[in-house]
Amino acid sequence: MTETALPGRTRFSLSRLIRWVVILALALLILPYVLVPLYAFINPVSTPMLGRMLTLQPVERTFVPIGTISPALPVTVIGAEDGRFCSHSGVDWAGLRQALSEAEDPEDLRGGSTITMQTVKNLFLWPGRSYVRKALEFPLSLWTDLVLSKRRIMEIYLNIAEWGPDGRFGAEAGARYAFNKPARSLTGREAALMAAILPNPVVRSARQPSPGVRRLAAIYQRRAAGAGPLADCLGRSRDP
Repeated sequence: MTETALPGRTRFSLSRLIRWVVILALALLILPYVLVPLYAFINPVSTPMLGRMLTLQPVERTFVPIGTISPALPVTVIGAEDGRFCSHSGVDWAGLRQALSEAEDPEDLRGGSTITMQTVKNLFLWPGRSYVRKALEFPLSLWTDLVLSKRRIMEIYLNIAEWGPDGRFGAEAGARYAFNKPARSLTGREAALMAAILPNPVVRSARQPSPGVRRLAAIYQRRAAGAGPLADCLGRSRDP
């Protein structure tokens, strides 16, 4: 039985296809590194927002400057999500080692995920647990921390995090849904309730908090009361 060789034109077409696939993959890998510096001036949208838009699902988001958000919210979020936000370089290696040592599932690394890493994931990557995603997340988080200020990273995070059901993104939409008030008017307790639902704002609710959410919020509120120095990198609490 003789082996039939591929025609020259077919081999050429296949090699050209492979070349374009490689070029496209490299472009997708490089694109986030190009976009991050632009996000110092441009207010971005997240991949979950884009996904909802492309599938014609509602998206509610009003981007508000961090200076017009209640100072209680970023301080509480830092206390709840990333206590070393101001001191690490995008990846909290100490927190990551601790999360790895405590996790029953090696892929369950949320405890080691910084605010910068969560911002990067929301901007450029996909949800779920994946070694591939983590491998992409680490260098991109380091780059983001190098290029953007801590204040800007926090500002972006507060405006792209999902904070309610039915496509409510950002602190402004979350505050208006949960408490019928703008983000600038949140009290310490309300900020703590919003921080308590961040892991899963579709299941958890700040509007009708369960006993578990209320317990978490109480812990976060107490933690935030002494967390002032943890948020020093955010600079002024209000813009002029």
